[in-house]
Amino acid sequence: MALEVKICGLSTPETLDAALGAGADMIGMVFFAPSPRHVDLATAVTLVARARGKAGIVALTVDADDATLAAIVDAARPDMLQLHGKESPQRVAAIRARFGLPVMKAIGIATAADLATLPAFEAVADRLLLDAKPPKGAALPGGNGVAFDWTLIAGLDLSRPFMLSGGLDPDNVADAVRLIRPPGVDVSSGVERAAGIKDPERIAAFLRAARAAEAAGAEHPTGGKPAHTSSRETSPS
Repeated sequence: MALEVKICGLSTPETLDAALGAGADMIGMVFFAPSPRHVDLATAVTLVARARGKAGIVALTVDADDATLAAIVDAARPDMLQLHGKESPQRVAAIRARFGLPVMKAIGIATAADLATLPAFEAVADRLLLDAKPPKGAALPGGNGVAFDWTLIAGLDLSRPFMLSGGLDPDNVADAVRLIRPPGVDVSSGVERAAGIKDPERIAAFLRAARAAEAAGAEHPTGGKPAHTSSRETSPS
């Protein structure tokens, strides 16, 4: 299966076009007011119109209630919902059933103990997003300048596809792809020049590096050496 690349936290037509032009498979919009990447429904409708049919459209929410989710689904008509809060497996299942959309659940990882939650979410989500766990006391579930040890998930065998996030940027995504061989990678702050401000050049560089690593891995399936993780966090929030 080809590596899927998601550029998340897009909020302007220019940066959306940069992601689409560089070949992103998915684009993400953040519906979470405390985030510098938050978009309102009117903006989302404009962005979706540009992206429809060119990439998968993912709506990211954080512990949203049904009314909020309904408004997002009705206005933006996303292809997938990304749940990036403290949603329980029961809540994930309920959202998936109510809205009839695929659901990707973000799982924060800091230590091997955090992997224990994966089976319960695997049973109810269509995809998992393995992200850096926010530091204690952090105001946001992502975008906190942290990463996790990718070697914790090296060789991970899941029944659902997953995306790797947290600490990715144009300089290290190739190492992550070689080490983990994830079905997908997700980036947000790693392609920004300031919080919430995407950089088209960094978006293009990220896609190039990820695709090159994928191609190299196909030629040399044994992969490369373990990589050092970056301190730059790229959670979609």
